[in-house]
Order: sequence, then structure tokens, then C-alpha cells
Amino acid sequence: QVQLVESGGGSVQAGGSLRLSCVTSTYTRSTRCMGWFRQAPGKEREGVATIYRGSGTTFYSDSVTGRFTISQDNSKNMVYLQMNSLQPEDTAMYYCAAGEFCSWSATEYNYWGQGTQVTVSS
Repeated sequence: QVQLVESGGGSVQAGGSLRLSCVTSTYTRSTRCMGWFRQAPGKEREGVATIYRGSGTTFYSDSVTGRFTISQDNSKNMVYLQMNSLQPEDTAMYYCAAGEFCSWSATEYNYWGQGTQVTVSS
């Protein structure tokens, strides 16, 4: 059973930084892509960054390109999301997800963490 556990959320002022962490499971075909998604109240869940664990290839949504960085430490089964220059519109619950293929569609991911809240004040 794949379990994902996020940590690192919190409250920051605009312009600040946070680093989210996700403990994942050993690399398998079903977890070869790791993604970070977020969901604000009343909005759909949206993907912000994904990474193929084998190659390290990364993808970013337009809204976070240049501000967020996804990375991994395969020796520890960890995936990270470094978030810089945070803005109030980044406020959301952030989720770690695992799936076979990287996609911006949440339905492509079979495993999800419980989420960690990020709140950015102006």
C-alpha cells in the first residue's frame, strides 16, 4: 500500500518562502511520477509541479514557473516543493500525489496524501 505524507505547510507573508516535503514509497511503476497539487476553497484541484522520479524531469504550471521548484531525494523516498515569492493567491491546501504518468489531471494519480495547508497573507 502506497502512503504519502506531506509536511511543511504554514502561514507566511507575501514574498516569503516555504518548503513542502512528501514522504513517498519505494519507486515502482505506479509511483514513477510525483506531483504537487493545490486546492483553494471553492476551486478545483490544480497541478503545480510534477517530476518523473527515474529521470528527474520536471514540469511546472504557468502560475508557479520561476517561483516553485520540485525536487527529490530518492535515497530517502522524499519529494520536495520549494516555494519562493509566495503570493496570497498561492493560499491553498497542497497535496502530494503519485501516479504512473505525469499529468495536470488529478484523475491520473492513484495515491494522495492528506494535504498540508499553506496560507499567504498580504
